[in-house]
Amino acid sequence: MWYLCVFYHRLLDYRKPEVESLADLFGAFEDKRRPGNRVLQWRLPQHHHPDSPFYFVDLPSEDVAENVANRSILVKGIYELWGEGGSYEELEEAVKSYPDERKLPYLGSESTFKITVDSFGKVMSLLEQNERIRGLSYIPFKGRVNLKNPDHNFWLMETDDTATNNGLPPVAQRRIFFGREVGGADRKLLPTYQLKSRNYLGPTAMDAEMAFLMANQAQAAPGKLVYDPFVGTGSILVSAAHFGAMTMGADIDIRVVRDGRGPDCNVWSNFKQVFDAIICDPPYGVRAGGRKSGGRKLLKGVIGPYTVPDDKRADHIPSTAPYSLAECVHDLLDLAARMLVIGGRLVFFYPVLREEDSCEEHFPEHPCFELVATSEQILSSRYSRVLLTMLKTSSYTEELALAAWMKHLEFKENHSKWLEEGNNLHSSVFSPADVHHSGDSKLSKESKPKYRGKYV
Repeated sequence: MWYLCVFYHRLLDYRKPEVESLADLFGAFEDKRRPGNRVLQWRLPQHHHPDSPFYFVDLPSEDVAENVANRSILVKGIYELWGEGGSYEELEEAVKSYPDERKLPYLGSESTFKITVDSFGKVMSLLEQNERIRGLSYIPFKGRVNLKNPDHNFWLMETDDTATNNGLPPVAQRRIFFGREVGGADRKLLPTYQLKSRNYLGPTAMDAEMAFLMANQAQAAPGKLVYDPFVGTGSILVSAAHFGAMTMGADIDIRVVRDGRGPDCNVWSNFKQVFDAIICDPPYGVRAGGRKSGGRKLLKGVIGPYTVPDDKRADHIPSTAPYSLAECVHDLLDLAARMLVIGGRLVFFYPVLREEDSCEEHFPEHPCFELVATSEQILSSRYSRVLLTMLKTSSYTEELALAAWMKHLEFKENHSKWLEEGNNLHSSVFSPADVHHSGDSKLSKESKPKYRGKYV
């Protein structure tokens, strides 16, 4: 059944992937008649821009729609649409033609209701809102009005077609929607976990909204075990724990650490395929760089992980060396391939440089994983980070590990060439703007969309 999904107008690339991950979590794709790629069907209302907060989405049941809406961070509400039109006359005709068997269960005298009027792209006075509500007299409401705790919430939503769109994407023609609310976001969630209310913050503490989006992408839920190998102050795991997941974190070198029992033994050997999800924000050298243990031996040409002698383990502080982005991502993928269950998710940020208002689309790969979602967060005109969501589809074997190593060497070679060409992430972010951009800066600013949301 098609539902009207209304998004908050921010983090535009994250909206559909979040809904699809939650729909999968709540069983939307258990129907064998649905395609195996676990992608929902979406369509835009007439005359709406692709960045519009309004979308129609096909969901298998109202229970799934309600669960998705109640848990989502970016969904304002999901509604059973009773009618839409370019004018209130068209809306009335559409609502009257909506099947009575779908409407009457919510209009009876034994139930209470509330009608909310919302406008997008303009401000509507209280007098105008009351006039809109009185205009719905053709709907046979028999129940009592309850503004605080109604049994049923109805929404009348109107978009504006004027040139002054108040920061929203352009709408070519006015559109009016009326429907019954199936579910809505918990507005108290983010204020409860906002960073400024915490007693301690690290320099790279994840914003609460982004942390909850990552937890939704990872499908954190009761009974699941979620791991963050770069836990820091635990901001990401807090969101996963809120949704009922058991969490585990470490702030260690995630390379395969030997324990002295031989070259093929490692501390992860007893923990294979135990995690349902790995969520993290690896150090990629903008706010904090990565370092790996065993620096002196690596600089001398010693190949292999660092081994701490048994007699020095109690108080030994190993030397360290720089940990490149290519190495860090490879080790993260290898760790996830070993430790995630089949169907488990790896969710992590990957940094990219932006050129000509676009970012690269070549991301790290691993034969054990399928890339299911990429969501870009633009942080500046030069730099963004992409949230990668990977699904584990194959068991870890030595053959796949070798194939992954070959992919890593190819990726590392391309990354090294990129660095040799003078592309350094840290310097690109923090060096003066005129070093990287030629021409009139005014033209660059004018090329950006005139509405908010794309750069948030």
